[in-house]
Amino acid sequence: MSENVRNHVLQLMKQKDKIEDEIKQLTQILTLNGVGMTDPLVDADDFPINSIDVYQVRHARHRIICLQNDHKAIMKKIENGLQGYYSSTSVDQTNGSQDIEMRDYDSAAVIHETPFAKITLVSPGSPAEFAGLSANDLIVEFGSINSTNFKSLADVGTVVQHSEGSEILVKLKRGERFVTALLVPKKWQGRGLLGCNIDILK
Repeated sequence: MSENVRNHVLQLMKQKDKIEDEIKQLTQILTLNGVGMTDPLVDADDFPINSIDVYQVRHARHRIICLQNDHKAIMKKIENGLQGYYSSTSVDQTNGSQDIEMRDYDSAAVIHETPFAKITLVSPGSPAEFAGLSANDLIVEFGSINSTNFKSLADVGTVVQHSEGSEILVKLKRGERFVTALLVPKKWQGRGLLGCNIDILK
């Protein structure tokens, strides 16, 4: 039973990686066209902007939205699968790298609910805005960081520096809801790699 669950979760992880790779490729298309998910594709007179491949960008945006929904769904399946796996068996420390991978992933799965920081500002056109982050969002998970291992904002800075150009899975508490976002730290026209202010919760 537990072996079947483990294999199922590992298959889900492969699907998750494939989704993230496709999102990364599509995001590069937007970057090459100099736009994000919400930038206008026409000028003030409603003519297509010559520097933008409008068809390509619209297709990429639509596909990214679909993939982000798929990613959220598969993260939930992975979370449920991991919880079932660890409740049904005690993992042997010598089982090999796949089980280690699962334990590592379990620690970063969407199971934490206690926020440790707050987003106080999101700059227009920034990677943070592109990822869908908003002011007053409470950060529950930032990559591998959560309330159980967070020490200071330097921890967040380290994750950002090591993840430039790659997706960071961010879990947020927005009102009474929990939402997830894929944040890609990168250079943009503003300061830093995120374009948002983060404060420690008092």
